[in-house]
Amino acid sequence: MTTNSNPIKFAYWVPNVSGGLVISSIEQRTSWDIDYNRKLAQIAEKAGFDYALSQIRFTAGYGADKQHESVSFSHALLAATEKLNVIAAILPGPWNPALAAKQIATISQLTNARVAVNIVSGWFRGEFHAIGEPWLDHDERYRRSEEFINALRGIWSQESYTLGGDFYRFRHYSLKPKPLDPLPEIFQGGSSRAARDMAARVSDWYFTNGNTPDGLKAQVDDIKAKEKAFGKSWRTKIGINAFGIVRQTEKEAKDVLQEILDKAIPEAVGGFHHEVQNAGNASPEREGNWAKSTFQDLVQYNDGFRSNLIGTPQQVAERIIELKRAGADLILLGFLHFQEEVEYFGKHVIPLVRELEAQNAPHVQAAE
Repeated sequence: MTTNSNPIKFAYWVPNVSGGLVISSIEQRTSWDIDYNRKLAQIAEKAGFDYALSQIRFTAGYGADKQHESVSFSHALLAATEKLNVIAAILPGPWNPALAAKQIATISQLTNARVAVNIVSGWFRGEFHAIGEPWLDHDERYRRSEEFINALRGIWSQESYTLGGDFYRFRHYSLKPKPLDPLPEIFQGGSSRAARDMAARVSDWYFTNGNTPDGLKAQVDDIKAKEKAFGKSWRTKIGINAFGIVRQTEKEAKDVLQEILDKAIPEAVGGFHHEVQNAGNASPEREGNWAKSTFQDLVQYNDGFRSNLIGTPQQVAERIIELKRAGADLILLGFLHFQEEVEYFGKHVIPLVRELEAQNAPHVQAAE
């Protein structure tokens, strides 16, 4: 495995929903309110984070009893910062691409092109039913998302946009003003065949759940092969989810992980497990997100413990380099106590990562 020469980027999950990032009764000094999040965005910007990713939820569940809408919340964070890029999650179905294109173009104009989008194809059937949206089969949801992405790009880049799609129709639509250059980056997630193929055809970035370096490399190699087969003219960049537990000693970090697991809320994890495994197994090859996740994996919503960024600053920095060697361009992080731990991560981990990158880290081995 060879290391990408570009500096790896860092992002954090915006806690714009209540309940924190683990399904556990352990203390989480994190708040979903705007004052907390404005300060967090400013801390993250100063700490060296490149992106913040807002979450999209329409209904309560699994500890997320309250939720702020992602696009408007993202704009508030952009208004409170100067360099940070904010990725607004958008769910086809509730959003039409005309509305999303207009919202994001305006935010781009107002924030010096620092807004991006994360197209979420949807996994929670109950949420769609609650808001009166049709629930499509797994691969149909990804077909709709791909058409949504193509529509966004067409609206943003063409003077007069026409589309006769299966899900969306446009006739000579001209959006003005358009987003500033560069156009908003388009992120997506998913682990299924349909998700990876969509990434290899149309997305700028592919988010994957937490994984080992070997597991990540298999996904990256698959996407690279599909890009070549599809004739894509640009490289899909890769972001991987991780839950950071960085402490002065390895024992302290592992003790925190054990406390999270010991205080996991079985009923909530079990309910989440049921829903997401239904979603993961709904793909034809039964390889969607969470299809093989264990109870422990799901205590952190997106398999974040699997990436193993749990230990001392040096251990975590070395593991980040291993993930980079496997093909990661970005690490998407969650924490127990966001403000304190984002600041600590920026002070004690990111500089070590930059040192290892400067050395090209030919000898670095991930700590066991």
